Amino acid sequence: MQKLGCVAELDGVREELAVERQAARKVVTVCGGTGCRAPGCMPVVEAARRQLERQGLTDSTRLRVTGCHGFCEQGPIVVVDPGGLFYRHVDPEDVGEIIAVSVARDGAVERLLYVDPVEGKVRPTESDIPFYVAQDRVLLDQNRVVDPCAIEDYIAIGGYTALVKVLTGMTPESVIEEVKASGLRGRGGGGFPTGRKWELCRAAHGTERFVICNADEGDPG
Repeated sequence: MQKLGCVAELDGVREELAVERQAARKVVTVCGGTGCRAPGCMPVVEAARRQLERQGLTDSTRLRVTGCHGFCEQGPIVVVDPGGLFYRHVDPEDVGEIIAVSVARDGAVERLLYVDPVEGKVRPTESDIPFYVAQDRVLLDQNRVVDPCAIEDYIAIGGYTALVKVLTGMTPESVIEEVKASGLRGRGGGGFPTGRKWELCRAAHGTERFVICNADEGDPG
């Protein structure tokens, strides 16, 4: 990723990424959360890379590894777009068939689709599965379209637009007021208001300041 010097350069990169992503006819997404890594999602990813190359589909297909999809007991999870075709308990040996049937063509590998244990019906897409239907994702609504290790994915969906707004059109005080109005709180147990914390920091005496980030994810996996 090149170093960007202005807002126009960021906009230019985002436009280039949009064109690049539109060129992909299919997208194969593999859940890379700890719940899917434990049963072996990374060998599935490597198998997908090999199969896409072997079947001549690398130019028309994007392979993406994302954060946790949430349905950990079904891992490793593979989703094929467009359509959100949902495959569960995928082994590396299954990948060649998935690529041939659902990427090279528009079919489905029936034996790998999710079956609702209550009704006994096949639920072929994420949007059909009760576990997902019951959710209203807000902070994680873009999870399936972003590889957390690829900054390009973040930029492509509008990443850094809030930072641009802050740096070009807001004062420090107005930023703090915005955070206070959002109601954002810490998640360490005390629930301390983030805007109040930033306000206290800005009002502190002295010219040398320190930002301490607790980056422990706390994932039970």
